[in-house]
This record gives sequence, structure tokens and C-alpha cells, in this order.
Amino acid sequence: MRMRFATRAGTALVGLLCALAQAGGLQPMDDAQLADVRGSDGLAFNLVGFSLSGPLTLTYTAPDGASLALANLSLSRSDDPTATFSDPYRLRVLSRGNGLADVISLTGPANANGLLKWQFAADWNVVANGIDHQGGALVIQDLVSRSAQLSLTTPATPGVEGVAFGLGLNLDIGRLQLRPRGRADDGEQLQFSGLRLGAAAADGTLLGAPWFIAAATHQPGILNAVTDANGVSSLHLGIGWPTGAHGAPIGSLVIDNIAFRSTTLPGGQMDLGSSRIGTVQLQFLDVKFRGGL
Repeated sequence: MRMRFATRAGTALVGLLCALAQAGGLQPMDDAQLADVRGSDGLAFNLVGFSLSGPLTLTYTAPDGASLALANLSLSRSDDPTATFSDPYRLRVLSRGNGLADVISLTGPANANGLLKWQFAADWNVVANGIDHQGGALVIQDLVSRSAQLSLTTPATPGVEGVAFGLGLNLDIGRLQLRPRGRADDGEQLQFSGLRLGAAAADGTLLGAPWFIAAATHQPGILNAVTDANGVSSLHLGIGWPTGAHGAPIGSLVIDNIAFRSTTLPGGQMDLGSSRIGTVQLQFLDVKFRGGL
């Protein structure tokens, strides 16, 4: 894995500390002074030349032994050299007031030029009923994320443990492909082209803003472990009912083209045309995964 972090604030801080040290201005601080220090601006950073690849495998195993795995993961991102510092990721701790716990907020680059593009590939297989099925590869090309937002906090419900979260997505995906013969062979594949997901108006028009699938304050998501009355433990993923005045946010999904490619098809391809979900609202979600990762 290769990662480089570029931080303008970090460079300035190092220069300041060096100047103070040369001037003999560094002085010890007592506990009262340290307690008054606040990091209100948070941390801004960017990823330069990011890539990750290797024999990394993620596996979900059910209680009966069945499993789903993603293996040989490959992930990389292109750069926008004109906005390395001016359009960073931002990590902050925000106060919500009203007795609610603070929120750790991670906001992605606005990526107005669309130059920050993610590439992803992974091999997948399913083991069930004594059959080990090698499904081929999942390939995602030219994924552009704009102003994505993730917030993490503690659940507001007394007695509930875990991580509460909010998530906003505004995505463009060039191509999403399922290749049964592996990532290097596109002769057989199912391809979704021109996917767009984001917030929408009531008529389904995309607004160019993140769709908040979950919101930490008004419709929090939850990730935790739960145990039922029979002592069976599960990994729990949920999204609560909306409590805001306007209900659950509206999203929209547009797919420009869906097509099968195969040597057995006339002309080598079956074009299914476009697809669209004009408006969608996620009112409530409650999913339990039995087994382990």
C-alpha cells in the first residue's frame, strides 16, 4: 500500500514551532492552560498518489458455514494537482448542543473538476451447500465523489451501545461491471454505465448535492452488536425513522445504460437501455448479519 499525505496546516505548524524554539519562546503549560486549548479548525488533508493492492480478503461467514468473500482488492485514485490543498478532506469535531454528544465529521473534497476518480476491482466467491463458486470480478471504473459526508457519534437512546452515523453521497460512476471470467477478460460481462446517485427534488431532478441516507441528528444510522432472547448475537446495521420536519431526504438514481456482453449473443451484446429511479426515500432500515467477519 502506498499513501502520501499533504497538509498545508502541518507544514505551517512545523515552521512555527521551529521559529519559537529558535527564539527561546517555548514554555511549559500547566493543566489549566492545556484545558483551555481547543482544536476548532480540525484537520485538513489530501491523498496524493493513493493506491492499494495486494492479497487482501474480506469475508463474511454465516452460522451455517456459508460465506461471501472479496479478494485481491485493488483501489486507487487520480489527483487534481490544481487543488491539492484548496480542496482537501476535512476532519472536525462538531458540537450539536441540546445535550447531544459531539460529532466526528469527515467531509470529502468538492471535486468540482471531477478529476478525483476512484478505480476499484476485487474477485468474489460464494461458498454454500458444499459448492465453492468463483464468481469472477467486480470492477468499478471512474467513480467520482463530490462533497461526500460521514459523521460518527454515540447513540442518543439510553442503553443502546455502538456507533451512530450519518452518511451523505453524491456519486457519478463511469462503469460498474461484473466479469465472470475475471477482471482482465471483458468478453463476458454485465455492465452498468453512467450511474448517478444524489439528492433530488420532488420531481426527481438531481440537485448536484449529497443524498443523506442517514443523518446523525434527525435520522441516525446505527452499527452495533445485538443479542436476542435466545443468546444469538448478530451484527446490526440500522437507520432510524426520520424525526425532522421534512421527513426523510429524497434521492435519485440514474443509469444511462445496462448491457450484457457475450460471444453467445447476436452481435456480441444485448442492450437493455437506460433505467431510472426518479425519487427514493429511505424511511427505516433494520438488518442483522448472523455469523462473523
